Amino acid sequence: MSAQSHFRNFLTVLAVAVMLAAAPVSATETEIRVGAYNFPPIAGVDAGGKPSGLLGDLLSKLDRIHEDVSFRVVHTSPKRRYLDFDAGLYDVIFFESPKWGWQDKAVSISRPILADEELYVALKKPGRDLSFFDNLSERSIVAIAGYHYGFAGYETDRSVLEQKFDIEFSDSHSRNLNLIKADRPSVAEVAIVSYSYLQMHLARHPEDWDKLLISDRPDQRYQLSIITRQNDAVSADYMIQLLAPLVENGQYRRLVEKWGLQLPKGFLTGFEAP
Repeated sequence: MSAQSHFRNFLTVLAVAVMLAAAPVSATETEIRVGAYNFPPIAGVDAGGKPSGLLGDLLSKLDRIHEDVSFRVVHTSPKRRYLDFDAGLYDVIFFESPKWGWQDKAVSISRPILADEELYVALKKPGRDLSFFDNLSERSIVAIAGYHYGFAGYETDRSVLEQKFDIEFSDSHSRNLNLIKADRPSVAEVAIVSYSYLQMHLARHPEDWDKLLISDRPDQRYQLSIITRQNDAVSADYMIQLLAPLVENGQYRRLVEKWGLQLPKGFLTGFEAP
């Protein structure tokens, strides 16, 4: 073969390689943008946008079993999640209560897929018992900005809450528990922490069992759903269809239990994909 023929063959191979590189991985692949904010252990997002917690595990499993779907995490915040949703920055958000500010929005809501609750936590002291939590308006409170709390009527406006309560805001359950343990009553006497996070914390720091007074009644119990935009192709029913194989083979239940969380009552016996 002549040098000229070799050169023509080389150009042909190069052109094919360029076309393959430029082609999408799948012409029919659906990208789903998932809004996520730090809500441990249910969800976490690192500086690079990588999800963790139950959400991270779940998206990894869904990616693996659905070759025609990909997930891209969009990092938002508890306060910003509604603005980002309205702006169309993401398509779906997992593990949300419809009561948490979604009532007046055009959304599609799945059946509940997760359950948890939040508890009051204070420093254990001689003479202090569970009646310490009876009137929170008398206590200095530390809470997470943008979260909805039962004691506050699910109000999230910082200025309104500061008028009604002696309240400090942060962005971390860990910091809130450390403030309680620091015994600084002028800053924080009571923190509100999810049951699942508290169990994870106590498993890592068993010494805190003797330091913390934990309420026997929750601030709120919640059942969490998948929320999508109304009348969108990526609907709540579609997301449940994607989840269905993991429910049916038991993997979703194992992920939930791994993170110390619970399925809603009757979830498995009554589960049917749309």
